[in-house]
Amino acid sequence: MLHLLSPRGFKAGAAHAGIKTTPSPDVGLLICDVPATAAAVFTTNKVFAAPITIGREHIRGGKLRGIVVNSGNANACTGRRGETDAMQMCRAAARIVGCGEREILPSSTGIIGRHLPMEKIRRGIDLAGKDLGDSAAHARRFEQAILTTDMRRKSAVTRFRAGKNWITVAGVCKGSGMIGPRLGVNGATPHATMLAYLTTDAKIAAGVLRRILAEAAEASFNAVTVDDHTSTNDTAAILASGFGPAVDSRQSIALFAAAMKEVCQSLAYKIAEDGEGATKVVQIEVRGAKTENDARGIARAIANSPLVKCAMNGNDPNWGRIVSAAGLCGAAFDPDQAELKLQQTSVFKSGRPMRFDAARVSKSLDSKRVIVDLNCRLGKSSATVWTCDLSREYVTINADYHT
Repeated sequence: MLHLLSPRGFKAGAAHAGIKTTPSPDVGLLICDVPATAAAVFTTNKVFAAPITIGREHIRGGKLRGIVVNSGNANACTGRRGETDAMQMCRAAARIVGCGEREILPSSTGIIGRHLPMEKIRRGIDLAGKDLGDSAAHARRFEQAILTTDMRRKSAVTRFRAGKNWITVAGVCKGSGMIGPRLGVNGATPHATMLAYLTTDAKIAAGVLRRILAEAAEASFNAVTVDDHTSTNDTAAILASGFGPAVDSRQSIALFAAAMKEVCQSLAYKIAEDGEGATKVVQIEVRGAKTENDARGIARAIANSPLVKCAMNGNDPNWGRIVSAAGLCGAAFDPDQAELKLQQTSVFKSGRPMRFDAARVSKSLDSKRVIVDLNCRLGKSSATVWTCDLSREYVTINADYHT
């Protein structure tokens, strides 16, 4: 079975350092055997955590040996001490790997506004270093180490042929609440975060890798929302070991970009599926918009509407909430031109309600996956956004979470 460490040249380790109250791993290392070509995108929130500050500097040269991450504490809004602590994490990981501290990318996730317990962190990094390996069990422990309110681990892998050889692209992520990523290459208080780490054995130039990651993130992580709250710590990073075939032709670059998009979209879907209190994924498809920005704006406005999300939780085909959400976001939209379908049933068309069996549509909404299809009939642009329903449990989780 393929996993995060299936691409050649990678090892991972994890340990319980006592940052979280549960006995599960809360410190992880993802290490490449050689200096890896690397790229990353970060939150565009103007309030960003210390690891983001350090990570932006360390990724600048396009080479890394590894990633060090902790869960249970975001190291956000912690001032200069937070940056010093993030650098100490890099230093401790670098000693294990035998590389420079600037060759390590730091990440943190958890509660905002608390200093890292560095004695525990250092001990956890040492233990994770002793645990390094390339098995599926090592990959699973690393996946577990990055979780906060998540109910399940999230991973995705794909392979494609490059000449006579294969290239593998793999990834893991965490995210359940505080999900409304807006990742940017030059990027950017509650408790959760979107973190994604990808590996590949492709041999690829840093500039090409950076562009492909940015494009994949825009079509995946930036297209998922649970509560539209962009975290202080959002990060997506990829390491390429170069142990496999070169990605340097137009065809191989296109194949690699498609593989990256596939893995990232699979991870994004799993974030929506694991949204805090979620009972279903709601896939918003907007077609026929005047521009791509209009399509994305309309899809996101529908996906983020609490009224729409509550209706989805109750299996209520209340199409008026969807149409009105499309009209309020500032994008070009004419209800007299549009058609809305819920689970393939037309419920609104050309400014008028359609006759439909409400009980049957309600039953169709009682599904693990709901598709909302809005055709604006104003152009040729389209967008897809994934979200989840809004349940009573979401309110309970966020009301009870200790900050």
